[in-house]
Amino acid sequence: MNGLFLTRLKKGELLLGTILTLPSPEVAELLSLSGLDWLFVDMEHTLIDVRDVQRILQAVGKEFPCLVRVPSMDEALIKRVLDTGPSGIIVPHVNTDREVEKILRWCKYPPDGTRSTGISRAHGYGFNSQDYMASANENLAVIPQVEHVDAVEDIESFVKVPGLSAIFVGPYDLSGSIGKLGEVEDPEVQDMIKKVKEACSEVGLAAGIFGKDAEAARCYRDMGYSLLAVGVETSFLSTSVRKMVLSLRGENSIL
Repeated sequence: MNGLFLTRLKKGELLLGTILTLPSPEVAELLSLSGLDWLFVDMEHTLIDVRDVQRILQAVGKEFPCLVRVPSMDEALIKRVLDTGPSGIIVPHVNTDREVEKILRWCKYPPDGTRSTGISRAHGYGFNSQDYMASANENLAVIPQVEHVDAVEDIESFVKVPGLSAIFVGPYDLSGSIGKLGEVEDPEVQDMIKKVKEACSEVGLAAGIFGKDAEAARCYRDMGYSLLAVGVETSFLSTSVRKMVLSLRGENSIL
């Protein structure tokens, strides 16, 4: 496992990624060649399963970082995903520091945690098990996702949990938690996003967030967010095709 990604993350370097929703190794491979720094592999809102995750990681190669968002705080599933060999995981809907501590225990080998050993892709199918287990606790990125007002209200305790790699904000669910679903530009939502970044800055913790496009991501970059997931691969595809069709048929065409 390459720890360079985590090193760059902790230094606060700008890391540009996009969300992968299709269970396609070929699409993942294409995106890995497009100048991105990382891929956000989403298991929460897609058909991607553990087998797909492993195929995607094999397609992009060991040197290209992938963070996998698991569907929920499920210990067994988190451990299975880690065994496929990602650079780290993102866990959605984490609201308290106690939940953060629990996730970290699941992701760390003893004596720091309770992750069990096995023979899997992450371990080189047994050829480098000892090396992997000796370095995994230090090199694996563990990132809880803040997407509820309750998490923001507890953010000062949240960010002080030892062993965290970063915090990742889900602005759309965050807006929904205060009854303003999708209104990410609303001042109240933006204030919460700023509060999370300020809390991370206080303890020197990297902060990440999703932006629907380059314009949104640029605003978050200027706010100090460094781990950026910009857009979704399906949106890039559909937008490009729509633009081509409109350019050839005229702006007044009905699609």
